[in-house]
Parts: sequence; C-alpha cells; structure tokens
Amino acid sequence: MLFSNGKILPDIPAIALLILLTFRLDAECQETILDSLFTFRSGTVKTGNALSIISRQTGYNFTYDSRLINSEEKTKLDFTDTRLRNILDSVLKNDSLAYTVIDQYIIISRSISSRQHSPNTPDPLTLPGSISGIIVDEESKEPLPAATIGLKRKGRGTVTNNNGEFTLRITPDCLNDTLVISYLGFLAREIPLNQSITNTYTIALKREFISIPEIIIKNQIPQEIIFKTVASIADNYGNTPAYLTGFYREGVLKKNELQSYSEAVLHIFKSPYTGSLQRDQIKVYKSRKVENLSSDDTMTVRLKAGLSTILELDGIRNTFNFISRENVDNYVYRITDIVSYDEDAAYLIEFARRAEDDVTIFTGTLYINTDDHALLRADFEISPESLRRMKTSFISVPLKEFITWPVSVNYSVSYRKVFGRYFLNHVRGDLVFASRQKKKIFRTQFRVFLELAVTDINTKNVKRFDREDLAPIHSVFSKTINSYDPDFWDNLDFLKPEDDLLQALKNINVRMHEYSGESL
Repeated sequence: MLFSNGKILPDIPAIALLILLTFRLDAECQETILDSLFTFRSGTVKTGNALSIISRQTGYNFTYDSRLINSEEKTKLDFTDTRLRNILDSVLKNDSLAYTVIDQYIIISRSISSRQHSPNTPDPLTLPGSISGIIVDEESKEPLPAATIGLKRKGRGTVTNNNGEFTLRITPDCLNDTLVISYLGFLAREIPLNQSITNTYTIALKREFISIPEIIIKNQIPQEIIFKTVASIADNYGNTPAYLTGFYREGVLKKNELQSYSEAVLHIFKSPYTGSLQRDQIKVYKSRKVENLSSDDTMTVRLKAGLSTILELDGIRNTFNFISRENVDNYVYRITDIVSYDEDAAYLIEFARRAEDDVTIFTGTLYINTDDHALLRADFEISPESLRRMKTSFISVPLKEFITWPVSVNYSVSYRKVFGRYFLNHVRGDLVFASRQKKKIFRTQFRVFLELAVTDINTKNVKRFDREDLAPIHSVFSKTINSYDPDFWDNLDFLKPEDDLLQALKNINVRMHEYSGESL
C-alpha cells in the first residue's frame, strides 16, 4: 500500500505509477493557476466582488492598477470548467490585460504588446515614470506605515507614510529591476517593475508567524545579542562613507490646526560608522516651508533644529544609550518573539529602565537580525519620569510668558541592507508638548513630528561637502511662493502628506517659502 497526505492508495503497478507521476510533474511545470479549470455560479455581480469571489475559491489574491479596472461595473460570473485566464478576460471585459503569477498573487497589468503607439509617440517603457500604491495588511486591510519599498539591484527606495501610501520615481535604467516590499513580521513581496510602471497598486503583505519553541527564546541572553550588534557594526554597516539622498519633513500642529510645515530634499554625506571622527554633513537641494498666518497667537513651541536631530538619531553612528556597553546594565531586556523580515528573521527585544535607576531614560523595542546581528529597527520613547527632568532639552527659545513642557516623545529608526551592507533607511519622531500662559489655568497642546526617508544611496567617489555648500541647519528657506503645490517636487522622490495633513495644508491661509540649491 502507498500513503499520500494520510490517505491509503490501492496497489498500482510500478510502471503505471511512474507514468502517472511523470504526467503530473510535467503538468505542474507547464501550467499555472491561470490554466486551471473553475466553475462559478454567481450570476451578475460587481467586478470588484467577482474578483473577491475568484480569490476566495482559488486562494490567490489580485494586485492591479485601480485605473485599469472599474470595480463598480457590473459583470457576469457564470462559468463551467473554464480556464481562469479566460474567466478573467471575460469578467474584466479586456483581452489586452496581462496576468503574472508571483507566489500567491496574480498581478493584473497592461499587456506590453497592447501598448501600441505611433512613430511620433515615445514608447512609455522608455520614459521616466513612477509607481505608487498603498501597502496593507492582507488580513485586516489596515495600512502599514513605514513599510520599506526598494529596488532590488539599486540603492533607490522609499517608505510608506502613515496612510500606507508611497510613490517611487522610476527611470529607464530601472525597468528590468524588481520592486521589493518589506515590513517586519510580514512576508516580503517582489514585483517586476516592467509589470508595474505607472501603475497604482494596493499591495497586501501576509503576516508570517515563526514557530519557535519557547525554550530557544529563553536560552538566548539579550545582552549578549546586543553586544554582538555593537561588535559587528564595521562588518554590517561598513567603514567607508556614502552619499544619501533623502526627503525630510517636519510639522507643528496646535490642537489639530497646522502651525508650520517644512519639506526638503537633502544630500547627506554619511561618515564612516567606524574608524572615523568625521561628522555627517547636509546639503539642501530644494525645500519649502508653510506658515499659518491665520493663527490667533504666536506659537509657543520652538524646537531645537530638526535637521541636526535627524542625524543624531542614527543610533548606530551615534550609539544609542540603550545599546552602549556602559549602559546595558542600567536596563532590563527581554526577548519576546522572533519575527520574519525579508528572507531572514529578527529577535524582538523589549527593554525598559530599571525601577531603581535615575539615569536611564528610554523604553522601547529592538529588532535585531538573528543571523548577522544587525540592528534593523529601534522603536523607543522617553519615559514619563525622565521627561519631567528634560524640558530644556527640546525647546531652544523658551518664551518668558509661557510655561512649556514635553508630554510624550517617541522615535523610530530603521536600516536597510543595500549592496551587502546596512544604511540608514527611515527616521521618525513624534513629540507632544503642552504649554500654558503664566497665571492661566488652561493649557494648549502641540503635536510635533519630524521625518527622514532615505531615497537613494551612492557609495562611489564619496567626498565631504565644501563648507560653503552646507545647509544652514536652523533656516533653509527663502523665496515666497503663493500656495501649496502638489507638483512642486516634479521628478524628485518625496513622501505624500497624509490625508488629514494634506487637508490642513489646503485649508490654511499660507505663506510659503522656497529654497533651491544646486542641481542633482
């Protein structure tokens, strides 16, 4: 008797079994889910509902440009033993679409052969363009903020905003590359760019649970993992400088009213992570600032310079307090899980200040690669007890008639592996302050954020910037312009403002300033 998937099969002559297995292997090599036969009896439904029904029955999810398919249009889903490819052609009422199967996803895009153009019309595949989309949790459909989107063979990339949205500029030399979407705890996805150019996708990531016996986690000593992280900095992050291009933004909101908003495309000289005393440098290529003229009083929060703060938050270059060898004994560490990331896994280590310690100020979570011990991400905050002692650390120009203090301070810093080494990828800070006028009872709350997304990395012919080219850290804006222009960044990579922020920018009476530096 033979066993297959727990079922007993009757005796089969050896030659017949060999022929049967050979046939099945050949069929699997030649056919995809698109060639499989399916039966549907759903009648007339909306196109979006039809795709959902097909997805449930086949086990494959669809990814497509919303401009290609009208999900509200009525279609007929009534087929008997029909190839899925033919079903899709009929349901979508468009035989010029192409279907690509990658893992458990079917990507719907325009067929390259259908992109006909006259001799005077340039081929769109030869033109610069962009790919935009929303990254969501496949199960909950919730957006994934700070997901990493990068090109597999280049240093180009970006991250999603808090709405899960991203846009990445695509140039002709990228067209044969592959888009890689990563998020800690989720399976990474890869999409060929020649299937994605100019498309807007909703891309779903599937959460991956790594089954690790509890005994394995308990036998790991978190402090030793952190020591290995610090000891491996030269191997993981390199000892040579690099040029980074990044998009920086910061904003201040009083209650929910926007007070000021700044954006800039930056060139960053990233000094070596080891063996150098050189400091990082910043040049501003292009920037703008929005100030709210309709505010009925002056802003009482004056933050210390955001650009310098962003550089200081590179905790591998400027060692985080909570991973430095001299401070490890002041914290309590605990490995709580092991999560997937790209093709690797990461220790999830939670840390907190010791109750009896008055020096340490942070609490948070570290994600450290289980293989090479690189720090992939750090999420941390300043404990409430420490905030009460640190009000002067954040406010550069305290106003005499106001009392201002920090309520919460949260940071997130992540790194991305490119060219065989890790680079700074994303920095985000979210701070809340309270302020009240002296001899007054009521207080006003301010929300402040600052963010840097690294969009390009270059390691060739790297030299320090000339002193006269460096950004004036405290003020980089000039040239008044009249309104918020969504096309201001042209072909530069940038982070799209979240829906609520974009609405606030449209609503306020703005005074805008623009700064332009040298050409890229």
